Amino acid sequence: MANWQDGPGTLHVGSHRIPLEVAASYRARTRGLLGRDGIDGAMLLTPAASVHTFRMRFAIDVAYLDRDLGVLAVVTMAPGRLGLPRLRSRHVLESAAGAMAGWGLRAGTIINVDVPGRLTRR
Repeated sequence: MANWQDGPGTLHVGSHRIPLEVAASYRARTRGLLGRDGIDGAMLLTPAASVHTFRMRFAIDVAYLDRDLGVLAVVTMAPGRLGLPRLRSRHVLESAAGAMAGWGLRAGTIINVDVPGRLTRR
C-alpha cells in the first residue's frame, strides 16, 4: 500500500474497531506521540522500521508490520528506549502499553486499515 497520507482512520483487529492516526509525512513521523500524555487508539508510522521513546511520557506497545500489514513482532517500550530496526518492517503501529494485548494483536496477525480515500485491505 503506497501513497499513505497523514490523517485519521480506523484500525481493524478482529472484531475491534480502533481510532487510528496515520503519520506518513516526515514531520508527522518525527513528532509521533511526543508531548502527549497518552493515546486513545493507535498511530501508524509509515514508512518506518524502528522507533524510540526518548522524551515520551508513557510506555507504549509497538507492533512492527510488513508491507502487507502483517504483524512481525509486538513489544512494549518504556520511556527513554531505542528500538532496534526490524528486518522486513515497513510500518510501525504504536498504542498505549497493554492495548495491543487487549485487541488480541500478536505476531502473525494481519491488520486492516480504513482511511478516507483508500481502499480497505480485507
